[in-house]
Amino acid sequence: MADVVLRNISKRFGAIEAVRELSLTINDGEFMVLLGPSGAGKTTTLRLITGLESPDAGSVMINGRDVTHEAPGSRDIAFVFQQYSLYPHLTVYDNLAFPLRSPAHRVPEPLIRKRVEQTAELLHIGSKLNNRATRLSGGEMQRVAIGRALVRDPAIYLMDEPLSSLDAKLRAELRLELKRIQRELGATILYVTHDQVEAMTMASRIGVIRDGQLLQLGTPREIYEDPSSLYVASRLGTPQINVLPARLLSDVPVPPGTETVGIRTEHLQIGPRNGGQMVGRVHRVEHLGEQNHVHLDYRGEMLVTLADPHQPLQTGQEVELHLMHPLCFDHAGQRIPAMIH
Repeated sequence: MADVVLRNISKRFGAIEAVRELSLTINDGEFMVLLGPSGAGKTTTLRLITGLESPDAGSVMINGRDVTHEAPGSRDIAFVFQQYSLYPHLTVYDNLAFPLRSPAHRVPEPLIRKRVEQTAELLHIGSKLNNRATRLSGGEMQRVAIGRALVRDPAIYLMDEPLSSLDAKLRAELRLELKRIQRELGATILYVTHDQVEAMTMASRIGVIRDGQLLQLGTPREIYEDPSSLYVASRLGTPQINVLPARLLSDVPVPPGTETVGIRTEHLQIGPRNGGQMVGRVHRVEHLGEQNHVHLDYRGEMLVTLADPHQPLQTGQEVELHLMHPLCFDHAGQRIPAMIH
């Protein structure tokens, strides 16, 4: 494995600036996730690392070597795409062996068999090696696509939303599998996604990206608890963070310059009316088994909080609201540090 360093990388397509002066270090053995919506520049970043696109400015370093102007084949990178891209006429074994039989590698057949069998066992598809790719389920096909990258033992794995086309159950299963494999192999992975659950559950560190700019980089816990902006705060958390104009919270102490206050669902508690200033009205209750999502109307703004499923709540009921650890943001959406008491 190796580390990868991007230094002030920029890429423009006509009038669109897809990546803007992006600097990022992916450490050896790290599972890095770039999180952002479609059009944020995630895939372009991957293509710049692999050499499928050339940067307008900046450099790409892999294991201390400047590869900015090298051909993709010389960079020792494995790319896993969103779609399976398997050879339908080949067996699982031959699909996995294909990268090792290319003129660029020429691995001896006994070593190919060993690597293919080891990778298949790692991915729990050892019993499928003689099956045609067309006889596999969607989850099995994606395992083969991932295995075709793993079998090569490259410097870094680049993964472009490889689980997004699978159903929810398979996505959850393969998230665990990918993290397990990464730990067992000590692999360096840069994974891009728009799915916050994938980012939170798999990443060593998350980079939140928007309009080609890296807004914040940190561990999942750091990004969730200490977001640098309202945009970053809104990218993580289900349900999404509650947002209120500061003027509606006259009895809540906030730092000077606060325009907007963000409240995570777990930091908004409700109880019976007891003389407090913040009173909301229950709009509806979502029963989700182990907890309820309670939708509240507070002075014309909709809020969501978590509640015990056995807590008696009725639509239209008035409840008292209690805030803990509110996040404060200025007029531009940038975080304002909390006041020290």
